[in-house]
Amino acid sequence: MIKRRTNVEIIALGFAIVILVGTFLLLLPVSSDHTDFLDALFTATSATCVTGLVVYDTATHWTLFGQIVILLLIQIGGLGFITIGVFLATYLKKKISLRQRGLIEESVNSLKLAGGVKLVKHIIKGTFLFEGIGAIILSLVFIEDFGLLKGIYLGIFHAISAFCNAGFDILGTADNAFPSLMGYSGNILINVVIMLLIITGGIGFLTWDDIYRNKMNFKRYRMQSKIILMTTVCLIIFPTVFFFACDLKNLPAGERLLAAMFQSVTTRTAGFNTIDISAMSEASKAVMILLMLIGGSPGSTAGGMKTTTFTVLILNAIATFRSQENAGAFGRRLEYHVIKNAATIAMLYFTLFFCGGVAISVYEDLPLLDCLYEAASAVGTVGLTLGVTPGLHVFSQVVLIILMYLGRVGGLTLIYAVFSGRNKGNAKLP
Repeated sequence: MIKRRTNVEIIALGFAIVILVGTFLLLLPVSSDHTDFLDALFTATSATCVTGLVVYDTATHWTLFGQIVILLLIQIGGLGFITIGVFLATYLKKKISLRQRGLIEESVNSLKLAGGVKLVKHIIKGTFLFEGIGAIILSLVFIEDFGLLKGIYLGIFHAISAFCNAGFDILGTADNAFPSLMGYSGNILINVVIMLLIITGGIGFLTWDDIYRNKMNFKRYRMQSKIILMTTVCLIIFPTVFFFACDLKNLPAGERLLAAMFQSVTTRTAGFNTIDISAMSEASKAVMILLMLIGGSPGSTAGGMKTTTFTVLILNAIATFRSQENAGAFGRRLEYHVIKNAATIAMLYFTLFFCGGVAISVYEDLPLLDCLYEAASAVGTVGLTLGVTPGLHVFSQVVLIILMYLGRVGGLTLIYAVFSGRNKGNAKLP
């Protein structure tokens, strides 16, 4: 008898299928002159899991067809294939079943089944709106440097990559590979637009919904949205101050502040950089590792263990310090299972990050901090690198592929997919 797949199993398998299809397309001769299977798999995984780690410079290795495949994988991975599938079904006037509504709830972290289809429509419209506005503004700058057609293409590519928190860029040349946005470190318009796209894509679809419905009436927001917004602001401001005070001292004050803020925003899952990350201090790299592990927010285009997980653990610690029985925020109590899930997710991400980093360091005989940085970038689906990734061997690439996949699918999703149906009962030991 064929076992019926659970929602979490469908999501986990769906991402794997998208990755395999992307790998096949990138292996085609029309995508590049020549690409090995593992390199194509690595690139497809990085794009679908909106990470940004690459073994080849995207602009110079891949043809226009290959770049478009990567862009489509980024869009599918950012929005989630469930969201796109449901939108296409509604567009074709297909009926959405109760099971499919459950998949929507699981995919976008919705709190209820009702209104899921309507939420998907809002997500698609909002995505194209933000990406469209971002593409237009970015194109205005790129057209001046690269001409009309290429400037528009660059604007579209980087707007989608930024909104989906992917970090892929196509600004490299044969003489300057893997440049990211370092050539625009002093361009305020590029920096601000990319940062706004990253933040908008990373705060989560339900937070959009709250902002759309309740406008500036913060008190009426869901507790989750309040926590997400407050945590996001703190995780932008405090690292910005740290980077400004402890690093980037060779830049003028204005450009230094802009660079500090950009690195603070992009580190939590986007993967773009406007400065040489490898030249930053070890203290800054350690802070960036923590930010990469925290990641974005639930139901967003971002990865990582999520801002809500981090905040729940902080709130629980504060309650413990105060000898309070229950943790809470904004006049609401946090349920025990919420804290339990947060602790489980955090433990899973830290374990994956540490074991992955140590494994790569031992195998490649590289400094541990550099390898931990790459591992955090992979499991947090960030894409920032200290230049280690392109030179890694097969074993280390496979480790990063696994980390990227697990980081995007989500810790609990994978655990439930593997262990669902294995509950032995509710009996309690004495």
